[in-house]
Amino acid sequence: MKKIVLFASGSGTNAENIIRYFADKPEIQISKVFTNNAQAGVIERAKRLAVPTVVFSKEELNNGKVLLQINQIHPDLIVLAGFLWKFPQEILSEYTTINIHPALLPKYGGKGMYGAKVHQAVLDNREDFTGITIHYANENYDEGAVIFQKEVSVSDCISVDEIAQRVHQLEHQYFPQVIENLLKTIV
Repeated sequence: MKKIVLFASGSGTNAENIIRYFADKPEIQISKVFTNNAQAGVIERAKRLAVPTVVFSKEELNNGKVLLQINQIHPDLIVLAGFLWKFPQEILSEYTTINIHPALLPKYGGKGMYGAKVHQAVLDNREDFTGITIHYANENYDEGAVIFQKEVSVSDCISVDEIAQRVHQLEHQYFPQVIENLLKTIV
């Protein structure tokens, strides 16, 4: 059985989508959801879907306590699904870790570029296309090797919400599939 650990900071729509996608695949288990935000919507979503959660502090992430908990699970893959903090090198060197970004990297990536901030930049710059990038996480924000990108036209969008909706559709359609395909390559 392949095991996945999810990290999320916010509402958890991607985490819920991933959990639901793998619910009827007994060969893949979502073992735990970790969050740095005690008020994050992902906690309720995970609870509703019977996936245990862990809330942790920045200190616990950086002092090895989170790594100890991950080591107890020994996941095949760590998935950052809307996780906003920089991930420690100590964990990255032990476990294959991927992230999703709501733009076509290298555009609109880096520290502070997440969620609506990315979509606002796309709107402000009158981009015709945006999309998603699924990439390996490394020691820098949004600089890991690209695994998958998918673009969508936003030339007719007049609001951040319209752009966000189109990007979320891509995330929900492709993120679980890319995870599943990647797990097939992990021995």
